Amino acid sequence: MTQKTRFPLWPFVFIAMLVASYVVPLFVPEAFLIGLLGGLAGALAVVVWWMFFSRVPWSERLGAIVLMALALALTKPFLHVSVATAGQGNLFYIQAIPLLSLAFFIWAMAARGLSRGGRWASMIATISLACGVWTLLRTGGITGGGQSDFAWRWSQSPEERLLAQAPELPLPPPPTEAKAPEETLPKPAPEEADEVVAPPEPSVPEPAPVETILEAEWPGFRGPGRDGVIAGIQIETDWTTSPPVELWRRPIGPGWSSFAVAGDLLYTQEQRGDEELVACYNARTGEPVWMHGDSTRFYESNGGPGPRGTPTLSAGRVYSLGATGILNALDAGDGSLLWSRDVAADTSVEIPGWGFASSPLVVGDVVIVAAEGRLAGYDAATGEPRWLGPEGGSGYSSPHLFSIGGVDQVLLLRGSRTVSVAPADGTLLWEHVWEPGAGFVQPALAGDGDVLLTVADAMGGIAMRRVGVAHEPAGWTVEERWTSRAEALLQRLRRSRRLRLRIRRTHPRVRRPRDRRAQVEGRALRPRPARPAARSGPVARAFRGGGARARRGEPRTVHGARAGSGDRGQDLEPPGAGQRPSPGPQRRGDGRIPDAHPRYLARTA
Repeated sequence: MTQKTRFPLWPFVFIAMLVASYVVPLFVPEAFLIGLLGGLAGALAVVVWWMFFSRVPWSERLGAIVLMALALALTKPFLHVSVATAGQGNLFYIQAIPLLSLAFFIWAMAARGLSRGGRWASMIATISLACGVWTLLRTGGITGGGQSDFAWRWSQSPEERLLAQAPELPLPPPPTEAKAPEETLPKPAPEEADEVVAPPEPSVPEPAPVETILEAEWPGFRGPGRDGVIAGIQIETDWTTSPPVELWRRPIGPGWSSFAVAGDLLYTQEQRGDEELVACYNARTGEPVWMHGDSTRFYESNGGPGPRGTPTLSAGRVYSLGATGILNALDAGDGSLLWSRDVAADTSVEIPGWGFASSPLVVGDVVIVAAEGRLAGYDAATGEPRWLGPEGGSGYSSPHLFSIGGVDQVLLLRGSRTVSVAPADGTLLWEHVWEPGAGFVQPALAGDGDVLLTVADAMGGIAMRRVGVAHEPAGWTVEERWTSRAEALLQRLRRSRRLRLRIRRTHPRVRRPRDRRAQVEGRALRPRPARPAARSGPVARAFRGGGARARRGEPRTVHGARAGSGDRGQDLEPPGAGQRPSPGPQRRGDGRIPDAHPRYLARTA
């Protein structure tokens, strides 16, 4: 005869509501964070219910937890690299555990009537299927809403489709080198026999017009001032009445680079296979003009492959920083390589987790880049290193040029610190520390010269701070003007939490609020009456429920003990009231008080 287990249904309703929230973001993308937290909470609820309230044998309880942990560990090596490395290697567990809990929950409902052997077999199959399905998926990164872009493992990525369809790309000419001309000379004409004819000049491709290259309307990352503002232009913002018209569309390689614009030319960075490209396109037709490639590839699962920075236009040249730290100077007309440096090797900095994301900044004859929080300056003409900024910090912000107090300086947000250096030699001018938090957004300059800083923390909180920077005879000074309310409130909460911890450690026995209020008002407190010992049954409620009469010592009456007790209407008076104690309700032989019916319980006047 097989043993069958029946589970109570009430936990399934609550657990199903939590675990179902993991499915909601599939239909409502805006609820991604709610669904993620709900799914993890549902997974925890499933484990708690299964371990303490499922009523199954302990061998099944512990065995199911061990099987799920073992299945997750054995599945990890067989995942696609995009899934295995996403979220610093934690995306698989974050996504798989709620789905595994949901599958386990469905199995628990369906297997209530199965035998012990049937439950074990179906449990192993369910856990294996819920974990094994992740080996069939890959991800192309995360969307703007934070969701993973999942696809079947065998399907082509957009980059693979581009490589399969793209024709031969226009490559720039090789670097110009001094090349000796051939010694064969043409035969002179008879009348010019005594003259020496010079060899022909080597053919050199004509560069783009200088006027188009020098007048860059949008020279790089976020425009001329790196603030996303361009003056003198008005656009129609009501797209319902005047929608934009698409002129052309062209697929390009993956990357996080935006565009630099000069005349009819667009410049950007992209990844195509094992080549990291700096590309130039015709703004009118979308056709490629030239492309320069470096044999390197950076890949990170959340952001995908490709470069992170945006090229910078200056004096007829294009300066670009790749995700692995390759800094190039190219001719803006034909893309020929002028010089190249390895920023990671020059600064002794390892490639950060999301790659080098800085966009070069040109100040005079110096090209400045940020190598994970450390600034480095290079000669714009030759590429020779000029200076290295102060060490420390990390981040993905780009250098920003400001003029504060009539002094040009380059600011960089690196983690919880903001540094300012002189663009000529990298000398540290001032530094501001704001903990906790990490700065990624570019700083801004207020009208009166103050600097606006924005940071974010690990939980997604964002705050802004305004600091005043002044150049005094003794040096630079930095003063905090204000901090946004969210950050100020968070700091007050942290201070109050630390204060409460100190109070608890110093005064383990804190008075009650009622006692403190009475002490402040200067009045005496009436001692609270001691509650009688707890008794069971309605008679106990009669003894405990005396209220104000009991506190004043007035008697109360219990009417109608159980039939056969022989006591009706006996007055119960507190001891010491000057009267003879009433026999009260009779006790049974075992010493317990018989229960009286609630309808006969009353108090006397």
